[in-house]
Amino acid sequence: MNVALVKPTPERAAGDVFATARSRLPGTGPVSELREASYADFAGRGLPHRRIEEWKYTDLRTLLREVAPLAARPEADALKRAAEAYAALEITDACRLVLVDGFFAPELSDLGALGRDVDIRSLREVLENADNSMRADLLRTNATADAMVSLNAAMATDGVVVGVGDNVTLAKPLHLVHIATQSSTSAFTRSLVRIGKGARVTLVESFVAAPGTRTYQVHDAVVLWAGEGADVQHVRLVEDAHDAANISTAIVTLSAKTVFNTLSLTTGAMLSRYQAFIRFGGEHASASINGVNLLKERQHGDATLVLDHMVPNCESREVFRAVVDDRAHSVFQGRINVHPDAQKTDAKMMTRALLLSDEAEADNKPELEIFADDVTCGHGAAIGALDESLLFYLRARGLSEKEAQSLLIQAFVGEAIESIVDDGLREVAVAAAERWLAARG
Repeated sequence: MNVALVKPTPERAAGDVFATARSRLPGTGPVSELREASYADFAGRGLPHRRIEEWKYTDLRTLLREVAPLAARPEADALKRAAEAYAALEITDACRLVLVDGFFAPELSDLGALGRDVDIRSLREVLENADNSMRADLLRTNATADAMVSLNAAMATDGVVVGVGDNVTLAKPLHLVHIATQSSTSAFTRSLVRIGKGARVTLVESFVAAPGTRTYQVHDAVVLWAGEGADVQHVRLVEDAHDAANISTAIVTLSAKTVFNTLSLTTGAMLSRYQAFIRFGGEHASASINGVNLLKERQHGDATLVLDHMVPNCESREVFRAVVDDRAHSVFQGRINVHPDAQKTDAKMMTRALLLSDEAEADNKPELEIFADDVTCGHGAAIGALDESLLFYLRARGLSEKEAQSLLIQAFVGEAIESIVDDGLREVAVAAAERWLAARG
């Protein structure tokens, strides 16, 4: 007898994960219906692959292969390990909001110092509130048609829902911390942040793991809306375990006169993809979008940024730096869409990659789509190696080869990291870069 063994497709495996986890996911009625529709959309598309233009450099069917089983709610031992992982972080002067294995952990969070002008609830709490007829909208987004965003909506276990009142200035950053404690599992989180008119907020995201946690997956989404005249500083630090996967999405809407400044720094995770969709919805808004990939060994880091200039008189600047060693692979895809009504748009984008070995790879794809005739737009891309003459100069003054390389690399990524306004957070980002440099062979 000939027996044919049929290997399950990634979509079928993800369907098994969804079916198994369905009873553990919060929400009934409209929430359940939206989850089912979102999973159907994902199943119809499947894991993104290289034949999809937006994912051509990050083929999840090859790199991710399958979606890991959903992590269980953390128990006392996991919370203890998570607390130890948080204690090792260098960000101390902040109001922490901790998610452990995809579940909000109020016992590890710091909510008391925020005051009445800031409302924070867990996503699970809101989704399970049957009196809130709009709760399903928290999982709905029209920003993009993307398989991984749909999968996140179907599987989101928890997150935080943050509301900051008008004209509120937060003295301390909000620190959203994702901590993994369970190996070979996945965590699906979605957070929503609404910032009122004239408010000033610093939001920090950290992705870390408790010691010994391996091969886990992070599937995260943040939806941020900033009111008129708001000032939002955003810092994102990915220091996941070396064999983890991190697939994250940010969906940002800017109102009139909003100032938005963001930096994403990736040093961890074997596979990472950060996709940000930023929409200019009010005139005279400005955004500074900065990113740094520090990759080694076989790491794969993808930063995909899409900016939609919808209205006139807005400004955007993008600065991205990648340092790639060994057989690592960095990807930058940046697209600026200037819509017909967006006259007087001022948008510029520059990406540079530094290759430290012959087998390192960097793919840069900047794009402009302009449908207005009175704009100032430009983009550029460059890939190269360390300057041998500068290395010789530094070594002639007593520095070792590694010290000389580290000095030049720090200068290379400095333009992006210097965009962080807060001195303390800037030092935290610098320290993360220094740890990566110290760990190089």
